[in-house]
Amino acid sequence: MALAWHFSFVLLSLSVFSIGLFPRNATAKAFYSKPEALAAAFPDADKIDTQTFFLTEAQAQQVTTLAGATLESKLATVYVGQRAGQILGYAFIDTSIVRTLPETFLIVITPTGIVEKLFILAFYEPEEYMPSERWLKQFEQQKLHPALQVRRDIHGIAGATLTSRAITSGVRRALALFHVLLQKDTH
Repeated sequence: MALAWHFSFVLLSLSVFSIGLFPRNATAKAFYSKPEALAAAFPDADKIDTQTFFLTEAQAQQVTTLAGATLESKLATVYVGQRAGQILGYAFIDTSIVRTLPETFLIVITPTGIVEKLFILAFYEPEEYMPSERWLKQFEQQKLHPALQVRRDIHGIAGATLTSRAITSGVRRALALFHVLLQKDTH
C-alpha cells in the first residue's frame, strides 16, 4: 500500500508537470517503473515478495531514533528478493521532498544489514541537483552507524546539499526499518 502511494505520487507529479502547473524549466524524470526497479534490485531472484508492516508507536520511535530522521508513516513496505527459497536481500522505496519537489529512490539491503545498491527511481528537481552514480556508490557496503551522515562518511554534493541530506536520511530510515523489523537475532 505504501508503494502504491509512492508511485501514485510519482504519477500525479508527472501529470502535474504535463499540464503545466510547474515551470517549464523544471525537469521531471522517472527512470524506473516498479517492475523495472525490482528487477534491477534483484536480478537473480526467482521470486519477489511484498511484506507490509504496521509499526507500533514503540517501533516507530525506535526507527526515528536509529535513523536520526523523521518517519513519515507507520506503514512500511518491504520487497524481499529470493532465489530457491534463499533471501537475497530487502528493498525499500523512499520518497522525500528535496526543496519543493520529490525524489524517489530504492535502497537494497543485504540479509546482514548492509547497503548493496541504491537506485534513483524518479527525480523532479532540476537536473543539476541530481546525484551522480559515483556519488550514490558511496552508500554501498555501508551499515547503520553514527558516521553514516553527510560530511562524515558521506560526501556532500556541491550545490545540492538538500539532495544529499534527503538521500542520506532515506538510506538511514531504510537501515533503521531493517534493524527494527527484519534483522534476525544473532544471539
